[in-house]
Amino acid sequence: MTTQNKFNQSGEDYLESILRLGETQSVVHRIDVAKRMGVSQAAVNKAVKILVEKQYVYEDGKHLYLTEQGKNYAEEIYEKHCIIRDYLMKNGVSAAVAEEDACKLEHLVSDETFQMMKNAL
Repeated sequence: MTTQNKFNQSGEDYLESILRLGETQSVVHRIDVAKRMGVSQAAVNKAVKILVEKQYVYEDGKHLYLTEQGKNYAEEIYEKHCIIRDYLMKNGVSAAVAEEDACKLEHLVSDETFQMMKNAL
């Protein structure tokens, strides 16, 4: 995996985490993201800086928000995650393994393969 792909996967994981946290909380803090992802606050700070530069996230000091572009991107990632997880489970993979594999595959799967999985469900 190239460095660029590693960043993309990492960045996508942060976007997805902010999206998911925002579904259950009125505001998202960096510490929430760190806890959800099992990373340090320093790692979150570094990722947020990059996501702000890419205009996927904005902040008002303590709170993190997805921009419209960031929200759309995060929703696409999460849809891939859910479709892949459900496809794997439909084909006999245990829920725990399907969840873990979906976290990895959502970043790597081609559009063609993803559409096949989506259509199969």
